[in-house]
Order: sequence, then C-alpha cells, then structure tokens
Amino acid sequence: QVQLVESGGGLVQPGGSLRLSCAASGGIFSIYTMGWYRQAPGKQRELVAAFTSGDNTNYADSVKGRFTISRDNAKNTVHLQMNSLKPEDAAVYYCKATWAGGMFSSWGQGTQVTVSS
Repeated sequence: QVQLVESGGGLVQPGGSLRLSCAASGGIFSIYTMGWYRQAPGKQRELVAAFTSGDNTNYADSVKGRFTISRDNAKNTVHLQMNSLKPEDAAVYYCKATWAGGMFSSWGQGTQVTVSS
C-alpha cells in the first residue's frame, strides 16, 4: 500500500503563497489518481484539487485561478501551488491517492496551513 507524506505547510500572510508537496512511497505512483483535500476546524473535509483522468484536473470553485496541482511521476510527488492565500484557506491539507477505479485509497497525515497577519 502506498504511504503518503505531506510537507510545505506553515504560516503565511494573506496574499502570500505556499507550495505543498506530497511524497509517495510503495506501489506504482503513475497508476494513482492524486488529489489534495483540506479540513478546517468544525468543517468537513473537502476537495481542493485533484487529477481526474490523465492530466485533467478538477478544482474547488473557491481556489480556481489561485491554486495549481501538479505531479512528477519520476519523483513520485504531487504538489499544490497556492497563491493569493486567504484566511479562509487555513486548514489541514491532506494528500490522497486513489486506485483501482476508486476502490482503494490512502491518505497522508496532513500538513497545517495557517493564513494570518
């Protein structure tokens, strides 16, 4: 089973940028559908950005035009570039790998993003 480790979270001022990374180990990275989710205190976990099929991507409306998901199959990593951050973007961000048509999935442990002046 794939293991996922997120990094890159931290404290940033509104309007700032962060780049999250998710490193995968185990399995065959190229077959996984990768995505980023987030969960703020008292709220449900929600999709932020994900690959759907091939290089097609899907973004939450709230992050369109500000966030970009990318993957490097050679390095078994997926990134989330976050620009123009807002206080409402503050959450724990999780990386998720899905395979076998969605039958199986694995989550990382999460990385905290705080947006505050």
